Amino acid sequence: MTIYPDTLLFIDGAWRPGAGGRTIPVVNPATAQPIGSVAWADRSDLDQALAAADRAFASWSAASSYDRAKLMRRAADLLRERADEISVMMTMEQGKPVSQSRLETLAGADIIDWFAGEAQRAYGQVIPSRAPDVLQITLKKPVGPVAAFTPWNFPINQVVRKLSAAIAAGCTIIVKAPEETPASPAALIRAFADAGVPAGVINLVYGVPAEISEYLIPHPVIRKISFTGSTPVGKQLAGLAGAHMKRATMELGGHAPVIVAEDADLDLAVDLMVASKFRNAGQVCVSPTRFFVQERIAHAFTDRFTAGATAIRVGNGLDAGIEMGPLANDRRIPALESLITDAVEHGARLTTGGRRIGNEGWFFEPTVLADVPLSARIMNEEPFGPVAVINRFGDLDEAITEANRLPYGLAAFAFTRSSATATRLGNEIEAGMISINHLGLALPEVPFGGIKDSGYGTEGGSEALDAYLDTRLVTRKG
Repeated sequence: MTIYPDTLLFIDGAWRPGAGGRTIPVVNPATAQPIGSVAWADRSDLDQALAAADRAFASWSAASSYDRAKLMRRAADLLRERADEISVMMTMEQGKPVSQSRLETLAGADIIDWFAGEAQRAYGQVIPSRAPDVLQITLKKPVGPVAAFTPWNFPINQVVRKLSAAIAAGCTIIVKAPEETPASPAALIRAFADAGVPAGVINLVYGVPAEISEYLIPHPVIRKISFTGSTPVGKQLAGLAGAHMKRATMELGGHAPVIVAEDADLDLAVDLMVASKFRNAGQVCVSPTRFFVQERIAHAFTDRFTAGATAIRVGNGLDAGIEMGPLANDRRIPALESLITDAVEHGARLTTGGRRIGNEGWFFEPTVLADVPLSARIMNEEPFGPVAVINRFGDLDEAITEANRLPYGLAAFAFTRSSATATRLGNEIEAGMISINHLGLALPEVPFGGIKDSGYGTEGGSEALDAYLDTRLVTRKG
C-alpha cells in the first residue's frame, strides 16, 4: 500500500515547507479522515516563486524547442513508470476508483508528449510584400511567466494541460494546485524535476486560493493566466486579468445537454452515457447532465438508464470492482440533496437514488430524475455530482432550443443514425465541443474549451499553444 505523503511547495528547484510553517490537512473523502498535510504558501513564498519564474524565463525562453521537447518526453516516461503509485495517492485524496486515477495519470503522459511535439511546430509566417526588397515575417515568442489555477476533480489532468503548453512554448510557470488533492500534482511536477527541468521554470504553491490569485494575477512578472473552475470565480479572475492587461484562458462550468434522437442506437447511448455521467461521481465539467430524449424512445431510455445507474458499484476507490467513489467533500451532499428535493417538489420523478450512502465518507447514490420542469433549479444550475436529468422532446427544434437555453456552452453530446441530424446538431448546438455517437472529448490532439459563460480559449489541440505565444512582426527593407 502506498503511504500518503505530506506535500511541500516546489520553488526555484527545491521542495520546501512554507516560510510560515503552516500546513493544511488533507482528508480522504472515502473515510472523512485526515491522511496528510500540504504546505501553505504565504506572501514571501509567492515572491520567491515569482522571482524564480522571472529569472528562469530568460534562459528557458531561449532554449531550443528540441531541447524542451526532449526534457518533456523524459518527464512523460517517468510519469508512466510511476503511474501505479501515483494512482493510489490520487484515489486516497480525491476518491475516484484507482483504475480511473491510473488512466488519468497515463493520459497526462500522453498530453506531455503531444505538447512536446507542438513545441517544435510553433511556426511563424512569411508574408508576401508589396515591394521586392521588403521582407515581412512573423515570429512566435513565449509570452512570459504564467500563473495557473487548477481544481481538485482531475488533479493531474487539469495541471498537465496548462503546465505542458506553457513550458513547451518557452514560458515559465507558477502552478497554484488544489489543497484538497495536492500529492498528485506534486508527483507530476516531480517527474519534470527528475527529468531535469531547470530551477525556476516550474513552481508549485498551495494556500488560500483567493489570496494567491489576487496577488499573482496583478503582479507585473505574470504575463498570462490559465484558470479552470466555476463560472462565478472565473469571471472575477478574468476581470482582474483584464484590468491588468493579462492574457487569460478560462475553462469554466458547464451543464452539458445530451440529445438522443428516436433513430439513435439505444444500447450505445445508454451504455456510453451511464459510464460518462457517473465517472468521477459526476464531478466533471463536461459531464452529461440534461438529457433530452425523443418521445418515441423516452420511456425505454429512461428505464434502461435507471437500471444502469442502479447497478453501479459505489465504494472506496481502492477496493476492487468499484465503479464510483465518494464526492470530494461534505459540502456536496447537502448541495445535491437540495437540488433533488427542489426538483421533486416541482413535479419531477425520482427514478433511482437521491440519498447519501452510509455515514462514513461522502458517498452518494447514483441518481436519476425524469420529467423535470424548467422551473426546477437543477435545470438551470450545474449539479456537479452523480445526478442525471431525463426529459422528453417532440421535434429537433425543441431539443436544440432547450439545449441552447442556458448561458453555459462547454460540452454537448448527441446520438442519431441520421447524417442530416448530426450535421444540424454540429452546426446549431452552442458548445465549444460536441461529441456525436461516441465519447471523443479531451484527447490531447483535439481542442478543449467552451464558449459563452463556459469560458474562452482551448487547452488541447494545435491551437492550445497560441495562448502562450506572442506574434511579432519583423519587416525590413534591403
